[in-house]
Amino acid sequence: MENSHNFIGRNLFDLDDWSADEIQAVLDATKVMKEVNQRDYKKLPILRGKTVCTLFFENSTRTLMSFELAADRLSADLVRFSANVSSLHKGESLQDTVYTVDAMGIDLYIIRHSYPGSPQLVHKYTGKPVLNAGDGPHAHPTQALLDMFSIWERTGTLKGLKVTIVGDVAHSRVVRSNLIGLKKMGANVTICGPKTLMPGYMQEVYGCKVEYDLKTALKNADAVMGLRMQLERQSDGLFPSLEEYTKLFTLSEETMRYAKKDALILHPGPMNRGVEILPGIADSDRSLILEQVTNGVAVRMALLFLILGGKL
Repeated sequence: MENSHNFIGRNLFDLDDWSADEIQAVLDATKVMKEVNQRDYKKLPILRGKTVCTLFFENSTRTLMSFELAADRLSADLVRFSANVSSLHKGESLQDTVYTVDAMGIDLYIIRHSYPGSPQLVHKYTGKPVLNAGDGPHAHPTQALLDMFSIWERTGTLKGLKVTIVGDVAHSRVVRSNLIGLKKMGANVTICGPKTLMPGYMQEVYGCKVEYDLKTALKNADAVMGLRMQLERQSDGLFPSLEEYTKLFTLSEETMRYAKKDALILHPGPMNRGVEILPGIADSDRSLILEQVTNGVAVRMALLFLILGGKL
């Protein structure tokens, strides 16, 4: 596998620092890695001798497991850091924690943290490449890459496609990274949700279309992504009730009729079935939701391979 871009030592804080050509190179590499995962013997020795550290300060299932599988399948050594059992509980600062871990000889960090900008701090303290696995409500670039790959793999292109994203836009780190990446790849993005869950600057900053009527937002969509309704936000009074939300914004057989007949269905997970999406849609032939999980391992393998300078 060859590409003309030099990814060695790169950080992935978000997709705003990556060009369309570089994103395409990641998608191409992901395709190769997915083919590797479909073999009987999935493990490759291409990152043997490299050490990857997962710094997860928030709970995670899909993202953490897929990064760990990605590192393992490329034969990298893996150091797992759990905030729940670390010296942070003894008063140690993040800076000193990272200094301590880095002294053990880490080649690349993967971090999830509740504070935006945490990946940049880890890079500042270590000088090592850092992959952002989610920093608060700010960004989740590897999720956006696997979402884009899932669509691209089925359609062969992202350019000119209409992608509609529905749900809690205000608190979603997934939507921000997707808006940046999809726009760079030439897609036309519409976002839809309650006004109380829609920041006022989205159209100006991200160049997307904003709709508050679901049927209008879904019209002629090639791909539709539901966002997790963060149920804890209901106590903040940002929408009247779950019943009100589901009546107006749930992806169902009825509402999906307004999208194209073969429109793809995505969801970054975890899903609240019956809230943002109904089972008949989530489990339909058009759904890529489980395929997104599969593709998550492949895209993270591709990033580790490219950034750590692996050779096939």
